[in-house]
Amino acid sequence: MWPVTDRMETRRQGTTGQVVVSPLSRMMNRGMQFALDVIVLSAAFVLAYLLRFEFVLSGEQLRSLTIQWPLVLLVQFSALFVSGVYAFIWRYVGLAELRAFLKAAFWSGLILVFLRLALPDVLQHWRIPLSVILMDSVLAFGGIVGVRVLRRAVYERYERRRRAVGAGEVERKPVLLVGAGRAGVLAAKEIRGRGDMNLEILGFVDDDPEKQGAVIQGVRVLGRSRDLPRLAEELQPDHVIITIAQASRRQLRRIMAICEKAGLKARIIPGLYEILDGRVGISAIRDVEIEDLLGREPVRLDEDSIARFIKGKTVMVTGAGGSIGSEMARQVARFGPSTLLLLERAEFALFEIDRELRRHRPDLAVVALVGDVCDEPRVRQIMERYRPAVVFHAAAHKHVPMMELNPIEAVKNNVLGTWTAGVAAAEAGAEAFVLISTDKAVRPSSVMGASKRVAELVVRELDRRFSTRFIIVRFGNVMGSAGSVIPIFREQIRRGGPVTVTHPDMVRYFLTIPEASQLVLQAGAMGDGGELFILDMGEPVRIFDLARDMITLSGLKPFEDIDIVFTGIRPGEKLFEELQTAGEDIEKTRHPKVFIGRINGYPSETIDMALDRIRVLALDGDDRAVRAFLEELLPEARLRVG
Repeated sequence: MWPVTDRMETRRQGTTGQVVVSPLSRMMNRGMQFALDVIVLSAAFVLAYLLRFEFVLSGEQLRSLTIQWPLVLLVQFSALFVSGVYAFIWRYVGLAELRAFLKAAFWSGLILVFLRLALPDVLQHWRIPLSVILMDSVLAFGGIVGVRVLRRAVYERYERRRRAVGAGEVERKPVLLVGAGRAGVLAAKEIRGRGDMNLEILGFVDDDPEKQGAVIQGVRVLGRSRDLPRLAEELQPDHVIITIAQASRRQLRRIMAICEKAGLKARIIPGLYEILDGRVGISAIRDVEIEDLLGREPVRLDEDSIARFIKGKTVMVTGAGGSIGSEMARQVARFGPSTLLLLERAEFALFEIDRELRRHRPDLAVVALVGDVCDEPRVRQIMERYRPAVVFHAAAHKHVPMMELNPIEAVKNNVLGTWTAGVAAAEAGAEAFVLISTDKAVRPSSVMGASKRVAELVVRELDRRFSTRFIIVRFGNVMGSAGSVIPIFREQIRRGGPVTVTHPDMVRYFLTIPEASQLVLQAGAMGDGGELFILDMGEPVRIFDLARDMITLSGLKPFEDIDIVFTGIRPGEKLFEELQTAGEDIEKTRHPKVFIGRINGYPSETIDMALDRIRVLALDGDDRAVRAFLEELLPEARLRVG
């Protein structure tokens, strides 16, 4: 009678593809639970009476039991209902729900004790002995919980068998779990509870001395991470799984070095943020990737201020199909805007992010808008129709070598597009406009960097002219963005090499795309208008080390299996990037990873002249003249004019 089968729970497919339990099945299950509870509570009360009187009941005592039994059931069931016990899905009951059962036991026992003391002698048959009340409370609610625990155990056993049958006979790979904390417990529970995962847990490895020898979720802690070589020799695991919730870069590098020494392949579970956000499950175990080794401490956001900035408002993201724009859209969606506008000129990229958001955020009003920020009539039409309160301007050309070949497109999109979007947003009554800028705008050596520097100056000018708060957020490279070095290296390794590095001493700052997007939201929420916010990029990374690590993570050896070739610095590139220029007076903010400065704007007439000149140059199509004008406008720029 215990396992949940298709006969017991008639299911149907909802329109969203989700499995829905039929109302009839739900009623049958609740009716069965109610009946079981009646049996358990009744048996507990009778047993308490028998224990109290040593299993010998006189006629008077039997009469009292019979009279008191309905009262006890009424009080106990009332306590269960008030405590919310019947709102639980009983096969998922765990420790978190135990409080409700304890609350019900306490209040029902208190009521019965009160009646015992308050009722007069003439109603002595209604006065339950105190010892019976105590024993009954323990037996009754212990039995209630026990039934649910039994149900859960049987259900999980049934699910394991069902999944195992569905997966067929597979050879299980022995593994060690590195990290016996919260994430490790979740991983062990998931692996052991599923029959379709071809993994057998040999034990935990954890550096906490108090956990040594302990048994967690039925799995013993066998040693510390330094013991991995010994455990690998003794137990012969197929691989290890790193189950540390938010492992720092230093931790991962240390564990990876130990695993490499022991000849062990290492894999990793997703971060808890991804799991709790519903993107992946704990069982989505994957190989360790370079993003993990470059990862940083999790961002702690002032979510209240961001919610005030976004919640219930119409928010627009330009360039919403790009790497940064799409992640900005995901992060904005978390904070409950009334409407999310996605502006993008690449139709397929827009389709992808629109479909993703509609799948994961079905209650959010998402509007996909095909359009180019350089198309002034289209941008004005959109702004006037939807009147966004907040605009995150991520639309830009970002690829340095490509923009060296196409300087006119760089200034059209990055400068004129920013001006068009900013003016249209302000005239439509936007509260805030946030420009996403780049470290390449600091003392620019490329057309792309120079165009973004002019875009910063344009936004600073817009803040002077309009009541809208115009804010600039500047940061460096993001891991995995379109055209960035990491996907290029990954593709080169997949093809068998060589991996091309421009210079052995070239270094770059790296942020993850989610971290950058979250900090942009944080900076936007803090801005009053006219500020330059600079994100903390952490420690710079040598690109040569990055290439070597990626080859090693692929199970290959640098310079043996995959060669690394130095190709020379490309036009517009620097050996290292800077995040601020002279006179910007960077200071700390209340957020440890966001710094604030002021950008020295140009006179309004200079900005107007620059915009007019860029419009003319864009029509003329003279790439050389564009470079020359950027150098003239930006004395700190060092561009190759040719």
